[in-house]
Order: sequence, then C-alpha cells, then structure tokens
Amino acid sequence: MTTRPEAHARLAGGLLLWYGVLGGALAWAVHLLVAWPLDELTCAAGSTSVAAVPLWQAVGLAVALPALVAVGALLVAVLTWRRTTAAQAAGARDRAYGRSRMLAVVGVWANLLFLTIIVLGGVAVLVLPPCQR
Repeated sequence: MTTRPEAHARLAGGLLLWYGVLGGALAWAVHLLVAWPLDELTCAAGSTSVAAVPLWQAVGLAVALPALVAVGALLVAVLTWRRTTAAQAAGARDRAYGRSRMLAVVGVWANLLFLTIIVLGGVAVLVLPPCQR
C-alpha cells in the first residue's frame, strides 16, 4: 500500500529539489555581485581593508561562502539522483520520479559548472595582487 506524503513533506522535498537545481547558480550570482565589486570599490577608495579586515580575507569570505552553498546544492542534487534511481529500480513507474531524476541530473552538472566558476573566479581575485595602479 502506498501512501501520499503530506503537504509539508511535499513542499520541503520540492524546495530541496529546486535548491539542488538552482543553488549553484544563485551562489555564483552572489559571488559575482559581491567579490569583484568589493575588490574594486575598496581599491578605488584607496584602502586595502574593509572595516578593519584585510581585503584578501573579505574577498576570500565572499568566495568561500558561495562555494559552500554550491557544494551543498551539488550534494542535494546527487542525493536526489541516487534516491530516484533506487526508486525506479524498485519498480516505481511514476512520472514524478522521472522528472525529479532529470532535474537532479541537470542540478549535478550545473552545480559542478558553477562551483568551478566560483573557485576559479576566487583564485583570480586572491592570486592577483589587489589595488595595483
């Protein structure tokens, strides 16, 4: 006998699935809107620190936090893919499993791409010397 999950469980599962699909893209957008402008505006003001924090540490934080969000989204996508694969192998032929599995695969590849972009963007910001005129 199969039972339908209650509304709260469906909502939480749906939100987790969308986090697994779009989490890396949103993290990259935050990284893009914070790390580079932070570096540029601080240097334009003639300073090498942000609120008494060295610029490289502030930019490092603006890289590390979005990278962690992207890693979390990647893990959610992988977990969703594994669970839907196991459910289909067990004989579940519901179309919702197929859609969730497809979204999970898209999430895995997209999150890998966005995590790579975040890390390489962070390497560029942290390796190149700040505030060179």
